[in-house]
Amino acid sequence: MIETTELFPGVRLHFIRDPRFKQSLMTVQFLRPMCREESARNALWSSVLLRGSRNYPDLRDITIRLDSLYGAGMGAVVRRVGDVQASGMSMTFLADRFALAGDAIFRPMAEFVGELLLEPQLDQGIFRQDYVEGEKKNLISAIESRRNDKTVYAMQQLLARMCREDSYGLNRLGEPEDIAAVTAADLYDFYVRVLKKSPVEIFCVGDLDADAVAAGLMPLAEALGPRTGYAPGKIRFHDAGGGTWSEQQPLTQTQLDLGFVSDVTLDHPLCIPMRLFNLIYGAGMQNKLFRVIRETMSLCYDISSSYHGGKGLLTVSTGIENAQTDRVREEIFHQLTLCQQGNITAEELNSAREAMHSSLRATFDSGSNMEGYYFNGLLTGSLLPPEEYHARLDAVTLEEVVEAANHVHFHSEFLLRGVKG
Repeated sequence: MIETTELFPGVRLHFIRDPRFKQSLMTVQFLRPMCREESARNALWSSVLLRGSRNYPDLRDITIRLDSLYGAGMGAVVRRVGDVQASGMSMTFLADRFALAGDAIFRPMAEFVGELLLEPQLDQGIFRQDYVEGEKKNLISAIESRRNDKTVYAMQQLLARMCREDSYGLNRLGEPEDIAAVTAADLYDFYVRVLKKSPVEIFCVGDLDADAVAAGLMPLAEALGPRTGYAPGKIRFHDAGGGTWSEQQPLTQTQLDLGFVSDVTLDHPLCIPMRLFNLIYGAGMQNKLFRVIRETMSLCYDISSSYHGGKGLLTVSTGIENAQTDRVREEIFHQLTLCQQGNITAEELNSAREAMHSSLRATFDSGSNMEGYYFNGLLTGSLLPPEEYHARLDAVTLEEVVEAANHVHFHSEFLLRGVKG
């Protein structure tokens, strides 16, 4: 069960006590609008903070301090939920009851987080240039490595085009050219603005005491002060129109990605039936696309679908031979039509339902997955207690799954055509 407390106006603590976990998890995240103008700096500033602070000026000093806290861990967080980009820090640490007699872990950990957030290592009043340049290089390298994965690249290109006037088409890490243009002074000014105005969401999961957690974090909340800036809200998919795009690269296979739209978002009554449809269509262990196009017809190397509930989108990704493009596209549409006509068996529905039950149970076996479940649910306004989610899942009928499928309509295509180098 999650307990939410407003420590200070605009600074909320979400506490989930679970005695099963020896390791506790805490995240401190600042919410910003997902936009091209800010995405690169949002992806950079928290990583720069983790390079050094006033009392712990470099990575060696930070590592020594974490080791003294019973081997605690820390990392930067950059995530996108709908139209919100969240950035900040994530910490893992032992619960106090596992420490030696007289030792405390949580309160010193909270104080350390406060220093890293509020007292960064500066040079002449701005971030250190070498720290900023180092993190810029790391971030650009991470983006380029994803682009080298052509399955990921093709899907990014599809979403960028079909969402070209919607924030969902933006890269959550920013674009390399925007990152390269960031200066130490510019990034520091942006960081100061984030700290002053952005809503703060703090999540804590583990075998901890709620009152002790709130008391330990109150100095940080007071130092941050009240928030009066950007308040995240839900924005429906901004449809600029569909289309067909293609690109050639020296590859051994072709990547065909199709995008579909619907009005079934996370707050829609058909959201859970839509998730079940996605599993049956292209995401489950025995989905129709893989079973028919890959196994029966031998037309592709791999194929799968994904449901992007925040915007009501559904995408299909498949690796194929050039010569099979038209046949594969035709069969993807055919399998969708069959589902819309009710060609879904009770066995397929039950298999998808059990897969969702299993996935939800597994979510609550991990502190980080649990934090993600609640974070996404709270930000999208779609949070369900797990017991209610299981109950609603059991109540879904075959007719509702077919109805959800009929909300899906083709929108866009991106073809990454492989040619001989």
